[in-house]
Amino acid sequence: MTQPAAELQELIAAMEQRRSKVEAGGGEARQQKQREGGKLTARERIERLLDPGSFLELSTFVEHGANRLMAGVEAPGEGVVTGRGTIDGRQVFVFSQDFTVLGGSLGKMNAAKVTKVMDLAAKTGCPVIGLNDSAGARIQEGVDSLSGYGEIFYRNAIYSGSVPQISAILGPCAGGAVYSPALTDFILMSRGSSYMFITGPEVIKSVTREDVTFDQLGGADVHTRKSGVAHLEYDGDEAVLDGIRDLLSYLPQNAREQPPVRECTDPVGRSNERLLDIVTPDQRKPYAMHDVIHELVDDGTFLEIQPGWARNILCGFARLDGQSVGIVANNPKVMAGTLNIDASDKAARFIRTCDCYNIPILTLVDVTGFLPGVAQEHAGIIRHGAKMLYAYAEATVPKITLITRKSYGGAYLAMNSRDMGADVVYAWPTAAVAVMGAEGAANIVYRRDIQNSENPEATRAEKIAQYKETFDNPYVAAAKGYIDDVIPMEDTRRRLIQTFAMLRGKEEARPFKKHGNIPL
Repeated sequence: MTQPAAELQELIAAMEQRRSKVEAGGGEARQQKQREGGKLTARERIERLLDPGSFLELSTFVEHGANRLMAGVEAPGEGVVTGRGTIDGRQVFVFSQDFTVLGGSLGKMNAAKVTKVMDLAAKTGCPVIGLNDSAGARIQEGVDSLSGYGEIFYRNAIYSGSVPQISAILGPCAGGAVYSPALTDFILMSRGSSYMFITGPEVIKSVTREDVTFDQLGGADVHTRKSGVAHLEYDGDEAVLDGIRDLLSYLPQNAREQPPVRECTDPVGRSNERLLDIVTPDQRKPYAMHDVIHELVDDGTFLEIQPGWARNILCGFARLDGQSVGIVANNPKVMAGTLNIDASDKAARFIRTCDCYNIPILTLVDVTGFLPGVAQEHAGIIRHGAKMLYAYAEATVPKITLITRKSYGGAYLAMNSRDMGADVVYAWPTAAVAVMGAEGAANIVYRRDIQNSENPEATRAEKIAQYKETFDNPYVAAAKGYIDDVIPMEDTRRRLIQTFAMLRGKEEARPFKKHGNIPL
């Protein structure tokens, strides 16, 4: 071997030694402890998430900028693994925090690695995925650490609606660190091993004397059922990572593209006769809106978003003839499908997400109105309900509304009526469109007739029947053009697919503005 060749081999060996040290993270002992806790390591998560062999690591040899407190401290890879890869052949960018290296804490150069892949994602028009498992800000770096968070938050906001941003919480995510996931499109959590909160149990106990565990304070169950912060929860890292792949299959690469289309083997003209058994004309008899959705969509597959929170409204993704659609639907089995503060927030956010990423929206309506009560009024139901109105009016994607049964009052408008921008409105023969239900309306409209009657109860029943015949049906609204057609229930799937196909080339302009002012 010649001298230059020998020198080159030494250089290559030195490079590989450095690379091996970075890839080892905090060392085998710490990695094994991570596994014993039921968690994958940062690199194992990337391998599980991406297509085999597709990961291209970036910023491999970045190191922290040593200060007095960090002098002599080793942090291989700066506590985060970053790069690009593919999911189902589509390019994505990813960062995976390494808890085995200084607890995955974020310092200035750690943040620089993250922001680099965020910038590349935006430049190339690709989703960015964050795998969060960090103790938070690196205290030893002081304000530099806070600056790093600021640079990430800024990009979360600026790139919002441009490329999909997905956050997986796979361990601790506390303090200021929670705001990056909160600014992204979707948050997925691992049940039992992840948590999010602003202030931890010890601080809370010292201030309020409340005694609470990490999981009770900010675990997956809390954020998917009580706070509404997280969108999906799974058992363990691997299930979360599979969930990300599933979620991405409904989303486009960026706001300029259409969602991917899958081959559909479910017949377009498949009869929906089962709906005749699910939905009855009796408005007092609740039914499972989930069953309606499963009957209509391709292969009965529905990815529900935030299924445990605000359960009186359903939001999620499905496909019709292979095309992604977002579904918003009242749930008659929970609070009779009424709209309250949380349901309004949930639906408005989902509608805007669909509109960001060119996903058509199907709205299934069975609603008696907004939830009455002092608590709702004092908590701002007006402001929150306005978010739904705003979101539907703002959305320019194809929008179809199907009234399955009741559609009353202001909730008729909030569930995307013709006036709020629905492109096509259908109704089933079981539908009823009115200002309010027949019982309440009759008591108001025919109050004197009922009061002056010799038999008030008989008169009330007669007037209720009269009101139902006159107003409480879909045909009055159809006669005025608010409903495009009253369709057979068993023909619904075919009608929806045909109508979305008709709307595929839809373009809708809006007046010039910097941005609208949604009633937050």
